[in-house]
Amino acid sequence: MKQQILVDMDGVLANTYAQYIALEYKRSGKMLAMEDLRGKSEERAFPSYEEDVNSINFFGTAPLIEDSIEGLQYLNDKYKVIIVSSATEFPNSLNEKRGWLAKHFPFISWKQMIFCGSKEYIQGDIMIDDHPKNLRIFSGRKILFTQPHNVNIRNDNFERVTSWKEIMNIL
Repeated sequence: MKQQILVDMDGVLANTYAQYIALEYKRSGKMLAMEDLRGKSEERAFPSYEEDVNSINFFGTAPLIEDSIEGLQYLNDKYKVIIVSSATEFPNSLNEKRGWLAKHFPFISWKQMIFCGSKEYIQGDIMIDDHPKNLRIFSGRKILFTQPHNVNIRNDNFERVTSWKEIMNIL
């Protein structure tokens, strides 16, 4: 029986940082630098965080993280993949996330998608997430996908990766 692997969407498959930066540039003309965002939560890093995550098409038009299509296909061939994404907090995100996944990852069935408010009840063997709060409550193998908000997190229980190529190498 294949192991079940839980894969987060925002910050792991979808490049929400690029989305926030592009929206801020469009709004203010200010180009935010990634190095200035290091160690800050998304809420603190992006001046219009609340407005952006609640705007129509924020999730539906997010760019892909590099190599995520190839990486997720690799995992889908080897594991029982479940996409687990917090989606109930933001009204537009539920349908947008479903559509975004269907567009970019047609090999992922609707049966492989779980949209929730909290990931604490979701079970699996391996979890890939960019938020340590989700990994801390998970009982299986924990893989932290590096994003600016988590670069200062040190936890021996997490395996840190910086790319989908790294994920394919360790799994």
